[in-house]
Amino acid sequence: MCDTTVLVEPGRVLFAKASDRDANEAQPIEWFPAASHPAGSVLRCTHLEIPQVDHTRAVVLSRPFWMWGAEMGANDAGVVIGNEAVFTREPYAEVGLTGMDLVRLGLERAGSAEAAVDVIVRLLDEHGQGGGCGLENPDFTYHNSFMVADHGHAFVLETAGRRRAVEQVTHGARSISNGLTIPGFAERFSDRLRTRVSGCRVRRAATEQQAARARGPADLAAALRDHGDGLLAPSYSALNGAMAAPCMHAGGVVAASQTTSAWLSELTAEAVRHWATGTAATCTSLFKPVAVDQPVDLGPAPTDEADDAHLWWRHEHLHRWALRDPQRLLPRYTPERDEVERSFFERPPSSAEAFATADELTARWTERIRAVEVDDLRPAYVRRFWRVRDHRAGRPVLPDRAPLA
Repeated sequence: MCDTTVLVEPGRVLFAKASDRDANEAQPIEWFPAASHPAGSVLRCTHLEIPQVDHTRAVVLSRPFWMWGAEMGANDAGVVIGNEAVFTREPYAEVGLTGMDLVRLGLERAGSAEAAVDVIVRLLDEHGQGGGCGLENPDFTYHNSFMVADHGHAFVLETAGRRRAVEQVTHGARSISNGLTIPGFAERFSDRLRTRVSGCRVRRAATEQQAARARGPADLAAALRDHGDGLLAPSYSALNGAMAAPCMHAGGVVAASQTTSAWLSELTAEAVRHWATGTAATCTSLFKPVAVDQPVDLGPAPTDEADDAHLWWRHEHLHRWALRDPQRLLPRYTPERDEVERSFFERPPSSAEAFATADELTARWTERIRAVEVDDLRPAYVRRFWRVRDHRAGRPVLPDRAPLA
């Protein structure tokens, strides 16, 4: 479950996306250079092979570790794409391109937002969409909507099987979430029950309203950290955890998605700038500048097993402790986080410098909040959810109660 939003203004497009997936599904930031491919080459995507093109563009991606495709990313032509799971009444194919495959293919093969929409539509016609999209539940599948943007244009592309509708965003704010939204298309194809369970209508309204007031990337970062009604801590439901707000936290009995990475872009004719967390829980994370031409060595590829060799899992020490009592713990480091992040927005250092700084700060912040003895104030079903995920990942299972002095 995810949310993506744009703000289209004269001469500038702002883009923001939260990627919400399974709680232990590490999502690294990865760089892939431009490449030429021999005639007749075949490309292996997540579930099937398709013909490769002669040339692919350089990209930086935020990619679920086990998939070929990406949740979001950018290419060397200044195109950004994010996708959302949507639930429709059209049949779901057992094999096809995943929405994440289509994000990466659009970025690798297109030099503009309009061309990327054409690439995705053509691939849908040729290969369809389908296949398992879940880590914990390999049979979990869905159709997809996409937000595609460059410095001059933004498009919403919504699909139901091989059917699709396209809307150009000419001005103002526009958000997509886990439900179809394009008039006519949505009424015809939406699965209303699964769309309702996803909580998408509340989240989409929140991100669109906040994007409409945004003056820059910092405002969109705040929108992605929103827990609803100005709350510092998430508000949980036994049905679907904290899925009702853009900063999503897992723990529901029926549905449980967690924000595993987040992305921001500012696109103008003069400059294209991107920032990504590369870590889970936007409210606990720091946006770092990323650039297509500035690859950073972030360690070995992560999996769903805890491994401090990778940035994503190192940050989980901070994330999973802070969410025990956000009211007390987040204020102990987020003012400093916000100050550093503000400098990253206004005067971005190199990606390598920013990630190194973030790593040092994350270690310091983790020590700071771990020194505070707090009870886990989340509902019992949320605590139980995270005990299971910690056990599966090979992490220490945290106690519900603070140790006695």
